[in-house]
Amino acid sequence: MKLSKLSALAMTTALCAPSAFAEEMANELTLVSWGGAYQTSQHKAYVEPYLAANPDVKVVWDESSAEAVAKIRAMNEAGNVTWDLVDVVASDSMRLCDEGLAEEINHDEDLAAAPDGTPASEDFGDLIVSDCFVPQIVYSTTFGYRTDLIDAPDSVCAIFDTEKYPGKRSLQKRPIDNMEWALYCDGVAKDEIYDVLGTDEGVEQALAKLDTIKDQVVWWTAGAETPQLLADGEVVMGSTFNGRLFSAIAEQGQPIGMLWDMQSFDLDGWIVPAGLPADRKARVMDFLKFATDTQRLADQAAYISYGPARASSAPLVGKHAELGIEMAPHMPTDPANASNVHTYDYEWWADNRDDLDAKFQAWLAK
Repeated sequence: MKLSKLSALAMTTALCAPSAFAEEMANELTLVSWGGAYQTSQHKAYVEPYLAANPDVKVVWDESSAEAVAKIRAMNEAGNVTWDLVDVVASDSMRLCDEGLAEEINHDEDLAAAPDGTPASEDFGDLIVSDCFVPQIVYSTTFGYRTDLIDAPDSVCAIFDTEKYPGKRSLQKRPIDNMEWALYCDGVAKDEIYDVLGTDEGVEQALAKLDTIKDQVVWWTAGAETPQLLADGEVVMGSTFNGRLFSAIAEQGQPIGMLWDMQSFDLDGWIVPAGLPADRKARVMDFLKFATDTQRLADQAAYISYGPARASSAPLVGKHAELGIEMAPHMPTDPANASNVHTYDYEWWADNRDDLDAKFQAWLAK
């Protein structure tokens, strides 16, 4: 995934008509996402207009995307899949697809074309990283800091500098991103990070670097935690998703700044769990086609600063729905924010996640 491609995404169609076969579909959808500002943006951009066109449908949200792989595995094992459509990161979609736990998607048949007729597969391009994955947004994990408590840092390595930037910091309770930042700040060249991390010595090097701040870290599992910790003054800096920080800064007026250096690009999108009954799958596919069309993905950017995953959506990104500010400069892919980007390797993590998770959790427990 090239930066130029992502930059193009930072920047549709008319309302899809309800299916003529609505009577053959289930009338309830269980959607799984991450909660908070991101889920709100999905509800406003996708769900509310869909329900307006399909008033007989009920949507139920589940905020369990962080445990999506484990829970779908368990549901499949029990033969009782209760979720209809699940928002996951790209690497998790690859794992679920490889394990046969997510349905393969024919992107050109199952999804709407761009307004000019460009097939969906071309409009999404190389962001379709799995046969089971329908991309929604490009986002980043980056750092926020308290502008009134510390000087503005200009490098991600400030997270390891407790002398110049004293105080607690927050990091996500997982190896992803933390291991890469640790190696980078321990002198590993950016283009060599995954080669080094692929060795036992590299894993130990990353954990040793994290050891230097371990007693100053508050570990988070939900994206809303770091903005709240910053707002409460419990940490002076911390990682989270760029959209969460945008909400805290632009919508809530918190004394928080954004550090874009070595922000970690990633993708988020939908998977359809394997094995749904025909009526439920028909409803899911009807909603999926609607929710991932050009206009809907552009509309989402009016509520949160994540870049839409369709190239045709980029020109339609406008102002924030409530604040009236232009959203393009707040996207992680804006050139002013993307001078030093870490491109998260979802394929590498799909292959190595289970092993690194075990080693990371063992390190945490020490």
